[in-house]
Amino acid sequence: MHAAPSASPFRLGLTGGIGSGKSTIAQRLQERGATLIDADFISRSLTAIGGAALPSIAHSFGADLIDTQGALNRARMRELVFADPNARQQLEGILHPLIAEQTYQQHEAAIAAGSKLVVHDIPLLVESGHWRSKLDGVLVVDCRESTQVERVMARSGLTQDAVQNIIAAQATRMQRLAAADWVLYNDEGITINSLNAYTDQIAAWFGL
Repeated sequence: MHAAPSASPFRLGLTGGIGSGKSTIAQRLQERGATLIDADFISRSLTAIGGAALPSIAHSFGADLIDTQGALNRARMRELVFADPNARQQLEGILHPLIAEQTYQQHEAAIAAGSKLVVHDIPLLVESGHWRSKLDGVLVVDCRESTQVERVMARSGLTQDAVQNIIAAQATRMQRLAAADWVLYNDEGITINSLNAYTDQIAAWFGL
């Protein structure tokens, strides 16, 4: 990093594989004053009870994909999209335009509020293909695959095979690194205090 960016707000894409620690960094940047736009949170809200995506999902996949509470049956949908790439594309075709619309609205609000840094937390930034042109830079949170597996198993109770299937459905580590402008390494030996310190340095570089 040579000089602080002059554009305001700077549009920073934040991504990393499952278990990388990306969400911890996103939260820390938000605490330091960044505006956080969380694509996963938006997606979950669209498929929660009363979510805007539910009518289209029920129409495309069947009413049995909606649970008894009136929200998306995430477990069944996860099984479906892992087994059928066409189903994944169909679901993305429903969700992505709605996510893009809410992202735009939140970004405009950040501009109006005078935000210096807008962090777009996008788990599938590399996979989507269309995000890179909409960002000023990409920060990748990186760790070894074995570390991802250990962390996700510990926090979620999923089996090793289940976690590895999730990892296999995401971009590879090398693909993410190739898309990065900056890399924050978060693996064995990196404490939460160290991670916060590194993140604070990034925030300070953006004037936060």
